Amino acid sequence: MIDPREAASNRRVWGVAGLLEAVSQSLAERFSVVVVGGEIAGFTRAASGHCYFGLKDADGQAASLRCAMFRRAAAMLDFAPGEGVLVEVRGRVAVYEPRGELQFVVEAMRRAGAGTLYEQFLKLRARLAAEGLFDEEAKRALPSHPRRIGVITSAAGAALHDVLTALARRAPQAEVVVYPSPVQGAEAPPALVRALQTANARAEVDVLLLVRGGGSLEDLWAFNDERVVRAVATSALPIVCGVGHETDVTLCDLAADLRAPTPTAAAELAAPSRAHLLQRLESLERSLVLRTDHRLQSLAQRLDRLALRLARPSDSLARQRRLLELLAQRASAAPRRRIELQGQRLTHLEQRHERAHREILVRQHTRLDSLQARLLALDPQHVLARGYAWLDDGQGGAITSVQALQPGGEVRAVLADGAADMQILRVRPLPQG
Repeated sequence: MIDPREAASNRRVWGVAGLLEAVSQSLAERFSVVVVGGEIAGFTRAASGHCYFGLKDADGQAASLRCAMFRRAAAMLDFAPGEGVLVEVRGRVAVYEPRGELQFVVEAMRRAGAGTLYEQFLKLRARLAAEGLFDEEAKRALPSHPRRIGVITSAAGAALHDVLTALARRAPQAEVVVYPSPVQGAEAPPALVRALQTANARAEVDVLLLVRGGGSLEDLWAFNDERVVRAVATSALPIVCGVGHETDVTLCDLAADLRAPTPTAAAELAAPSRAHLLQRLESLERSLVLRTDHRLQSLAQRLDRLALRLARPSDSLARQRRLLELLAQRASAAPRRRIELQGQRLTHLEQRHERAHREILVRQHTRLDSLQARLLALDPQHVLARGYAWLDDGQGGAITSVQALQPGGEVRAVLADGAADMQILRVRPLPQG
């Protein structure tokens, strides 16, 4: 309470708004335009276009300055600000009177480089990627219907509540096993590694959820620790990593089998929706009922047809009788038809035989005429009839050369109508050419 005597004195009593206004004016006079360098932390862009973030020293000091950058100034940026980016901002120091908070109103910003933690993040990511820890080929598919789901997170964090709520709504049939571990601070990395090792050693769950709520790069740094990343990459159990918000990306996200934008999304990705499964079962049930009904109807119709056939055996007997009559007709007609066919075949063969015999006789007569003509052409008697004579030595031997003749010798000349004995008077050989 205020001492009445102090209230009665001449000392001034400030109202809250008045004091904040006076402080704001003093800061405006003292720090009208200043340039501050630091590392961005917790950057967000509102739907209105205004940007809000924290600015901290890049050397890891705990000091943090809350900054606001309104839409007009943000529209002048030539790069996209983000977590861990080292920048230089120009603006003025002011007091946000509704909450009495000190803030820096940014009028311009330029990029100065990446912050220390962010540089470490990029270097470690490049090294682990070169080792193949983030390869897509090494990632495994999640079980379609897990019976037990493991959750690695802080037992006191909001992420666990979000995951349990999502699983209770989405897959109440699945059991949940929690492996509690700190998720922030120096003790978090070894604790997370132990939780991963414990889950793999027990092998009591089908899939693991590694989750944590949002925060700055420092808050999420345990999930960029090399020990934790390697433990995630070598886990025998498939892991879904849901750390931070959708814009937060950690190395554990890259090493896990599946990345979820939030802890709730991790739970939804790990467990199928019970409602969806029930709908699927109902659809399969309807399909089974329809198929069974269709099959039963088909069998019933077939049974009806068979029953009708059994109910009227006379129809079957009539069909059999007609078939027998037809076969009998064919059997009686078959011999006559066969005899007719054989008779036609014999007639045809006889005609072919007669034609062939006539053709053979004609060919033989023609050949005989040809041979007779050739024989007559070679008959010596025909040659003699043309005025030639045949000379022989009287004993039937033919004389074909003057060398066989001697003057005074005798020869016989055979003519067409007789023969004559002749004496050689002189031999005159033809001159040699």
